[in-house]
Amino acid sequence: MSKKTVVVGMSGGVDSSVAAYLLKQQGYNVIGLFMMNWEETDPSGACTADSDYADVARVCSTLGIPYYSVNFAKEYQDRVFKYFLEEYSAGRTPNPDVLCNREIKFGPFREYALNMGADYIATGHYCKVEHASGKTRLLKAKDQSKDQTYFLNQVREEQLKETLFPLADLDKAEVRNIAVREHLSTAKKKDSTGICFIGERNFRKFLQEYLPAQPGKIVTLGGEVVGGHIGLMYYTLGQRKGLDLGGRHGEDGRWFVVKKDLKNNILYVSHGDESPLYSLSCRVKNLNWIGYIPERTFFCNAKFRYRQPEQGVKVTLEENGCALVEFDKPQRAVTEGQYAVFYDDVACLGGGVIDEVIF
Repeated sequence: MSKKTVVVGMSGGVDSSVAAYLLKQQGYNVIGLFMMNWEETDPSGACTADSDYADVARVCSTLGIPYYSVNFAKEYQDRVFKYFLEEYSAGRTPNPDVLCNREIKFGPFREYALNMGADYIATGHYCKVEHASGKTRLLKAKDQSKDQTYFLNQVREEQLKETLFPLADLDKAEVRNIAVREHLSTAKKKDSTGICFIGERNFRKFLQEYLPAQPGKIVTLGGEVVGGHIGLMYYTLGQRKGLDLGGRHGEDGRWFVVKKDLKNNILYVSHGDESPLYSLSCRVKNLNWIGYIPERTFFCNAKFRYRQPEQGVKVTLEENGCALVEFDKPQRAVTEGQYAVFYDDVACLGGGVIDEVIF
């Protein structure tokens, strides 16, 4: 019987490097495929595509597997970056990494790999996939501190078919140790953080290249004008830094962003008191379910940002395709444009975009 072929999405990082190694050890015919999702000619450009591809080449040479590169920059612009700019223009805070998974890694990349003759695709995500009873479920990783199901909440169930996640039962330290033991050049490479196309650059300066800033007033909830903002898109709920309000109302307590009024271009802040940041529920749109058929009303856990512990919620599906999510406990800085991601004890059930926060 001939070996099954797996195309591994390789980023030039340690996780995808070890994923490729493990699959080869398991007897698969492994092919490395590097995605170019962002093109920039500026020498201070964000994405280090050339050096990352060089790392892919070194790792694949060490493993003795073939490797290729594919350019999805246009697809990324059309399907991810355009949405990113539209959301910021609307005063919301998008998460392009979530969209990139659905629209690129498990979209054109998956199709390209299958057209290469792959039986499976694989990535270095920390999560599990389970195929049973005609359904595909997305399960949490062993290493809860690295679990990445949050970022996969919008991937459609059918996109996860023929998918392998080799790091499902490993923690990060084990992955690093394997890379060192096998002399992989990425063994001690720093994990990438933030949004790829922004990289180490100043976020505000990057956004100014694409969206015009509209300065306005900074106002307390009581109506007092305490300063000026440089554009609502540069601020997020709960933000403390960058408000330039130090010394106002004395030194005790910090200033927080608590609300954005897009219509009137006003940034609302609170001094010391964080209670205006806490909400009781939210409305979610663009719902996606992974191996789960929800009742009209059900109880589960949810995350409203990646690093947050799971929170108990009641979910009620509405006629318009949205869902009302009621929190067991008030939640801090739930943000429009981010994702509400639903969980049971072992699986990510799916998620949707936070469209309205209800106080």
